[in-house]
Amino acid sequence: MSDDNSTQHDGIDPSAEGADPAAQIEQLRQQLAAAEDRALRVQAEAQNMVRRAERDVENARKFALERFAGSLLPVLDNLERALAAMGEPSEATRALGEGVQLTLKSFLDVLQKFDVQSVDPTGQTFNPELHQAMAMIEQPAVAPNSVVQVMQKGYTLNGRLLRPAMVVVAKPAPRIDETA
Repeated sequence: MSDDNSTQHDGIDPSAEGADPAAQIEQLRQQLAAAEDRALRVQAEAQNMVRRAERDVENARKFALERFAGSLLPVLDNLERALAAMGEPSEATRALGEGVQLTLKSFLDVLQKFDVQSVDPTGQTFNPELHQAMAMIEQPAVAPNSVVQVMQKGYTLNGRLLRPAMVVVAKPAPRIDETA
């Protein structure tokens, strides 16, 4: 092989054969720098793809139960309503009440095991990201925009909102015009 072929394939300008060796070295340095830059960019892109794939897999694992857990929440609500409706148990209903209470406790334990947490914002400031306002009522003794009643608890799954809490929010008392 002649030198002309090898220099052509190495990216050196063959017309610059009689050119200054310093200029050829500088051209080679620039080509090397450009190749190193491309290699670093490709490596960074590959690392980003790996991180995105890992994050997607982690999110799929964490939130795979989202629809299933959301479907179970009405069952939990009904168990809580059943206990509330029983009131003070009589001798005849004591065993039934204990059974419902044990069922509710085991149900809550399973939900907690899979990081389903309840959102019970009574007394907290209304947060539209976690709460759904169903009504506003005047409550002079309570700060405006505070949750005064929870109509239905909300739930999160691994920190992501599964169902917002349905709440009643305190509104400010109407201002009385002092000049009237």
